[in-house]
Amino acid sequence: MKLTQVKEICIYGEDLKAMEAFYSEVLDLPVMSRVEGRHVFFRLGMQVLLCFNPKVTAKEEKLPPHWVAGKQHIAFECNEEDYLAWKSKLQAQKIAITHEQEWHEGRESFYFEDPAGNVLEILPPRIWE
Repeated sequence: MKLTQVKEICIYGEDLKAMEAFYSEVLDLPVMSRVEGRHVFFRLGMQVLLCFNPKVTAKEEKLPPHWVAGKQHIAFECNEEDYLAWKSKLQAQKIAITHEQEWHEGRESFYFEDPAGNVLEILPPRIWE
């Protein structure tokens, strides 16, 4: 018996319209589901990125209450040949690169923030190998 993958990744932000615009228009993730004021969900390969309004989900009654305060972190992997294009795309849209990191074997990643201040990272394959 073993777990096979992470199916859902969850982040929080109160301004769901800004979050939807950012993740769908800037990061090109298709919207799967939306409930006004509560959540917007995005398809991310075989996974789902869930974006909840923490003020609403903290008071859940049908599901376990959940929320978080502070900056969360998600790292998105892209194809090696797309890495620099992603960095250029974000910079062209005036999204600040907040940090660049060199990892083992000269591999690099870069960090930026979403509208809720969550810390996002884009990295090429094999960072964890």
